[in-house]
Amino acid sequence: MAAQDVLGQTARLASSSALLQVLFRVVTFGLNAFTLRYLSRELIGVVNVRLTLLYSTVVFLAREAFRRACLSGSAKRNWTKTINLLWLTVPLGVFWSVILGLVWLHLLEVPDPSVVPHYQAGVVAFGLSAIVELLGEPFWVLAQAHLFVRLKVIAESLSVLSKCILTVTLVILYPHWGLYIFALAQLLYVSVLVMCYVIYFVMFLGSPEATKKSFPVARVKALLPSFVEDETFVNWKEARLTWSFFKQSFLKQILTEGERYVMTFLNVLNFGDQGVYDIVNNLGSLVARFIFLPIEESFYVFFAKVLERGKTVKDQKQDDIAMAANVLELLLKLVLLIGLTITGFGYAYSQLALDIYGGSMLSSGTGPDLLRCYSLYVLFLAVNGVTECFTFALMCKEEVDRFNFVMLALSFIFLCISYFLTHWYGSVGFILANCFNMGIRIAHSTHYIYHYFRESTHRPLAGLLPSPVLLLVYIISAVLTAFSEV
Repeated sequence: MAAQDVLGQTARLASSSALLQVLFRVVTFGLNAFTLRYLSRELIGVVNVRLTLLYSTVVFLAREAFRRACLSGSAKRNWTKTINLLWLTVPLGVFWSVILGLVWLHLLEVPDPSVVPHYQAGVVAFGLSAIVELLGEPFWVLAQAHLFVRLKVIAESLSVLSKCILTVTLVILYPHWGLYIFALAQLLYVSVLVMCYVIYFVMFLGSPEATKKSFPVARVKALLPSFVEDETFVNWKEARLTWSFFKQSFLKQILTEGERYVMTFLNVLNFGDQGVYDIVNNLGSLVARFIFLPIEESFYVFFAKVLERGKTVKDQKQDDIAMAANVLELLLKLVLLIGLTITGFGYAYSQLALDIYGGSMLSSGTGPDLLRCYSLYVLFLAVNGVTECFTFALMCKEEVDRFNFVMLALSFIFLCISYFLTHWYGSVGFILANCFNMGIRIAHSTHYIYHYFRESTHRPLAGLLPSPVLLLVYIISAVLTAFSEV
């Protein structure tokens, strides 16, 4: 596929994913605002922090490395071996689900049953939902590699919609069910998601459209694990790359969800405060999740397809290098402008936003300070997402292994800083620690990009240097809006 075609399809994937994330966030925030009026802060804290952390940890550790390895390079490959490798996510997910489920049940503090009923059932259900979702991993990777935008939008929209309808219905009719409500909704979500992908490929494979596109998989049976005579079960190059990414993903998960791990394992906040922090955190991450994350995921695929992993600038096609550098510079300019806008206006309007969203429960206390700090953190998230998506798409196995050591040291420092800052500044300390974490990661990625393009005439990092006039406009706007709040 030509680089221009890849860029066009990637842009459509990014825009569709962004719209999809808007839907997710709007529905989620509406659901949180609704449940706050029916359920306790403690129950919301257990669901949104404790149980969601279990689910996300199992899914991330079981599949993240496989996704990065199997989406690297061209879509033209031995898909039988790639699919065999992807099915290994299921037993890996079962392993992590059992181990972490036992930790959640027996080693962590158990909530008061009178306030948060059915905790054990919730742990089992969220662990099981992670395994069910991993059953659709080969289908998801195959669709992502061939840029099936519409399938992703429809599948995830239907799954979120069904989850929300069931949650609202059960909250209204049976609020005393406690965690049963969210357990059933989570299981429905992953079941609908997986079934959408399965049904699509059952109908697509063997159809005239698949034949016209020369789709590499001809039958549904080929999506199941299979042995080929005189050949290895998996592509060992992909397997070794997966192992490298797995070591990295373990550390990245700690950095990504670090504050939740500190809250969960060190009990620095009670369940009610955890609920408030999570709601404010979700509100603050609105732009990051529905704009920055789709851009990162989609353009990781673009850079991985256009440029060859492990090769220097001189060894790549110069037309592709020029396009990649131009796209990277434009992306950096885009996310920087968005981040500066959120930082400038977020400080002034944080209290108003929380008061509209959750009333005095959120707008009083530490809520506004949390959201103000998060508006600064969004700027770090904006830059880090783009720089890391380019870096991870181009790193060879040896560079990934070296980066793992950096992540290991950073994980330890981050957890220590989170613990101490939380004791000194409360929940605001989590966001300050995340800013430090992102700053270090941005420094590493920009250093890699600078050295990668050093022997060429392209300087994509110029996208991080806004004009002085633009900076002055943002500063004046931030000052005026801050005074307007007073």
